[in-house]
Amino acid sequence: MRFSDIVGQEEVKKQLVQTVHENRISHAQLFLGPQGSGSLSLALAYAQFISCENKQAEDSCGECSSCRKYERLIHPDLHFSYPFFAKHKDDTALTFLNEWRQAFLENPYLSLDFWRGQLDAENKQANINVAECHQIIQKLSLKPFEAEYKVLIMWLPEYLDKTGNALLKIIEEPPQKTLFLLVAQNQDQILNTILSRTQLVKINRLEDKDIEKYLIDSNQATETLAARTAYLSEGNLYNAKSLLAETGSNNLENFRNLMLYTYQNKGLEVAEHVEVLAKLGRENQKNLLMYGIKLMRECILMISGIPDLVHLPPLEMDFVSKFSKLISLRKAEVIIEELEKAHYHVERNANPKILFLDVSLQFIKVLKFNTFPKGTHYILT
Repeated sequence: MRFSDIVGQEEVKKQLVQTVHENRISHAQLFLGPQGSGSLSLALAYAQFISCENKQAEDSCGECSSCRKYERLIHPDLHFSYPFFAKHKDDTALTFLNEWRQAFLENPYLSLDFWRGQLDAENKQANINVAECHQIIQKLSLKPFEAEYKVLIMWLPEYLDKTGNALLKIIEEPPQKTLFLLVAQNQDQILNTILSRTQLVKINRLEDKDIEKYLIDSNQATETLAARTAYLSEGNLYNAKSLLAETGSNNLENFRNLMLYTYQNKGLEVAEHVEVLAKLGRENQKNLLMYGIKLMRECILMISGIPDLVHLPPLEMDFVSKFSKLISLRKAEVIIEELEKAHYHVERNANPKILFLDVSLQFIKVLKFNTFPKGTHYILT
């Protein structure tokens, strides 16, 4: 992974390159950025640049023996740690290394949900267990095989429980030429004892223009479709690629029909539409709900009298302009709350037919009868 392969984040790239040229490589760094921002890819590109045998001014060469091994994630001095779904107490990241390599090479902007989908996770909770911590200590106690540095990239250290304190000594006093790169999304969920021992590399969400350019150049999207997708992705390239791949799922039509049928209290149409939504598949359902939340937030801007802040493609703008005239601010807020609850329960394998039927009934109460729900419960499968 070279810096040139990563979308946007030009300032961060320059900062990382400069630390290498000026010999200011901190042994423990925390790459902190939201999902889909490229923080994991940046950490890998940084490690590859450090290990490159023929460094260029702003990037690794991509051709030397070290770079070729990094590109395939098989360099003997590159180690990964990540959350996994242990079947046995002695399972470590090495148990799932082949699946990890395949998942990352397929999607360097992967999410935990995507990673879960590559494994037989069942209902297990993801974590980085004590066996993995001991494995890390053992691996890093060895001298580098080929490169100047041994590198450990830990994805989502938030999933270290208190057993992660076993790593404190090696993080604070690592073997010579050992580099820890922690890649996190939520600083508040990281053990304070580990957080205090790292240097922060702050990574912001991607800019819409960078995602738009990527979708046009790499996915042959039209300018209109790329602009729409980039705007709805909210700086998350993983979401942008998912949304683009699911263009045929007709999120606008599905969401517009959901709101129309519930607003008009058309029971038969609601029931038929629930059947359609229940068959979309979990990832499509989640994207539809996030899409709906995004549109309802734009409705709130319209209702609040600040339409100049609404920047949507024509079809979405038409829906938001018309629907915002039919609802109040309170109704829009409650609809968002219900969509967020539904998204939460879809992630946790709620029965989709029961979930979307319940959501539809809640919308009918709100839109038709001005009755606001006190709470909802969904049946899990």
